[in-house]
Amino acid sequence: MLTFLALTSVAFLGIVPEQSQAIAIYTGWERHALVGSDIRLSCSFFSWRWTSEDVTFSWTYRPDGSRDSISIFHYTGGAAYVDNKGPFRDRLEFVGNPGRRDGSILLKNLELNDNGTFTCDAKNPPDIVGRPSSVRLLVFEKVPIQAGVITGAIIGVVLGLLVLIVVIYYLMRFLVARRVFSLSVSKHGKKKKEGSQQRQGPVPPADPSKIKV
Repeated sequence: MLTFLALTSVAFLGIVPEQSQAIAIYTGWERHALVGSDIRLSCSFFSWRWTSEDVTFSWTYRPDGSRDSISIFHYTGGAAYVDNKGPFRDRLEFVGNPGRRDGSILLKNLELNDNGTFTCDAKNPPDIVGRPSSVRLLVFEKVPIQAGVITGAIIGVVLGLLVLIVVIYYLMRFLVARRVFSLSVSKHGKKKKEGSQQRQGPVPPADPSKIKV
């Protein structure tokens, strides 16, 4: 009954409640890092509305081999709150910009035990319905062989292409210079021949009286 009266009052006053729309949240898919390094985990969202002053970001962490997730970070009301009892209590920093829909965090001094899945959720009231996005973090003591091979292959291909481009460039310059030189020599020889003929003059006709019969 009270709900009916409230809706009737809203309709009578001409007040239409703002409708909520879906929000899309984005993170990376998988990140690799070395022990002792820092890494930035990005989180952003898309909403049809302007960024609300009540925008919120939440990060949770699920270690590899565990089914339970723990809350490690929350941003609301313009303030950032880091879990002071979790595994990242002294190693997590908020580096995002909520005004630009950025809820990124920075994990410092990574450890092997940090391997796991990080999930970001964002709300931009009245748009609060959205699917959280997750990114998996893999921490290594040294660069994995596979990653090293792939990186080396990419570098090799790039260097090979650069060398090929340089070779083609100088080959084209050589061919063009050779062609220009050939044309120049040919033109110079033709002019020299014409000049020689002009200096010699026309050949005088033979004297008929000196011709022996």
